Amino acid sequence: METALADGVNIFYNAFSFSAPMDPEISILYCSPFPEGLPQRRVQAQLSPHYQRRRLPPPLEDQILLEWEERKRKQPWVFNGAKFRLHSVKADLNQREKINRENTLGEIGDHIRQEADMDEQGGLTLYLALTSYRDFLGTNWSGNAKALQERGGKEHGDPEAYLAQPLGVGAALQCSDGRFVLLRRSNRVGEAPGQLDIPGGHPEPKAVAPNIPEDELSLDVLKPELVITELFSSILAEIRDEVNLPLWSLSEPLLLGIARNHTSAGRPSAEFYVRCSFSSEEVRERYLQGGPEASESTDIMFIDREEMLSLETSELWKELCPSAKGCVKLYLLVREQQS
Repeated sequence: METALADGVNIFYNAFSFSAPMDPEISILYCSPFPEGLPQRRVQAQLSPHYQRRRLPPPLEDQILLEWEERKRKQPWVFNGAKFRLHSVKADLNQREKINRENTLGEIGDHIRQEADMDEQGGLTLYLALTSYRDFLGTNWSGNAKALQERGGKEHGDPEAYLAQPLGVGAALQCSDGRFVLLRRSNRVGEAPGQLDIPGGHPEPKAVAPNIPEDELSLDVLKPELVITELFSSILAEIRDEVNLPLWSLSEPLLLGIARNHTSAGRPSAEFYVRCSFSSEEVRERYLQGGPEASESTDIMFIDREEMLSLETSELWKELCPSAKGCVKLYLLVREQQS
């Protein structure tokens, strides 16, 4: 049964993750078949130790620990937080759904798009386990990431078998006047310093089981439905903390899809569409007041919807970090389905 499930997952995974996007820094793992994006009720999780990162032989696994200890000596403020590891995804399609798969050639290459009627059942299953920030730094963010991918492919038929693959979140945040939010990353952050980004971060396993010490978290204490709740609520929390917007001003997040960042060995990120009830000027005023995570960015800027639709071919695209590029790409693909 596990083998059959894995085969089904891999078929879907390959259809989306190995398309040829215009930008080599990103690719699309999953794109919503609904023009609005997927609401929370259409997304579910399956948790299993089978989806954990495979451990390397002792000398290599020990090296991850040694590098982490060295990093802590240099940066004593870092901590080894638990994260969700995305193993794979699978589309859940009801037999009654109208499915139309078409190959569209163009700037994104061969991309298989799935269209479905919104009034039918269907959605997405995420196959998840646990990983950590330490393991991310020692695998995806390591100088040996490419060698780990080659080893995983050779030994397990899975280039990501030895990678942490922590699942991130990001949002195309649209103000009431139609403009979208971009943030200039601080030069002090570890990834993509000084580049333009979207609000985002990570869903936190500790938020699902707040009474369990983080170093004692296990899949046994995590309920799948609460994991999905954390996935959708975490992006709202990131917007609140990074842009300084109250939660009541934000709409229900709609999942546009999942993008992969190839500057960190294909690390996945769930990208959402969120509307805000404030205008862009009101958002700017609140941002300048400073929120809990104000130190992560140095400035805010806004782009019109028309600029968003042509962003990939503009000079501004070069300033976007990979996580922002993935979110924009997914927004454009979902908007394309409305035409």
